Amino acid sequence: MAVPNASSVSVLLAGGTGLVGRQALLQLLGDSWVREVRVLVRREMSPEQLLGKDLAAIQPPQSLDKLRICVTNFERLEARTDWFAVDWVLCALGSTIARAGSQAAFRQVDFGYPLQIAQLAKAQGARCFMLVSALGANARSRVFYSRVKGELEEAVREIDFEHLAIARPSLLAGERAEFRLGERLGLLLGPLMPDRYKPVQAQHVAAGLIASAKSGAPGCRVIDNVALRCMR
Repeated sequence: MAVPNASSVSVLLAGGTGLVGRQALLQLLGDSWVREVRVLVRREMSPEQLLGKDLAAIQPPQSLDKLRICVTNFERLEARTDWFAVDWVLCALGSTIARAGSQAAFRQVDFGYPLQIAQLAKAQGARCFMLVSALGANARSRVFYSRVKGELEEAVREIDFEHLAIARPSLLAGERAEFRLGERLGLLLGPLMPDRYKPVQAQHVAAGLIASAKSGAPGCRVIDNVALRCMR
């Protein structure tokens, strides 16, 4: 994949209101390589609502001019194919079975939507796809969550982007709007865990994916939790 010039990259971000997605949005807006960031959201919102208190962290302030908020019906992603005409895609969509309400609903959010986003973007000429997956992702896992993540990885690989970056983080550390007891306990026990399982800052996951895209290396790169924890 050819390395682009500064201020030449357009990026589509899915999952920009989540933990990793928010950090990716901040980093992309502040990156001189990026000329536009399109963020898929489910409802109308202003930049202030999307970014919240992180709005003050945008430097320089005019970087906010790159932001384009795209209100999207995820059940009809194909209705706005023009939004997918970008250079790079970063997909940070993700849920939990508890939050989704069922395994079927979880699979739609964590497999169906990301795969369709990848397919639409590839059809519109996107060269690079960045995916937030998970530690333990394996299409043949007996664990439903890990199996869905692994199936998505395999499906996206088959689309054959010039560059595919897959991040496999462990527990995500960062300021989350919702309370998740399992994650909170995991973060407390984090220092006792082997490096492979230690919590990782959401901003480091975003940085790892963006750095991989900027490398221009062809093919697929899987970034494991140990490597992600070293990103800055």
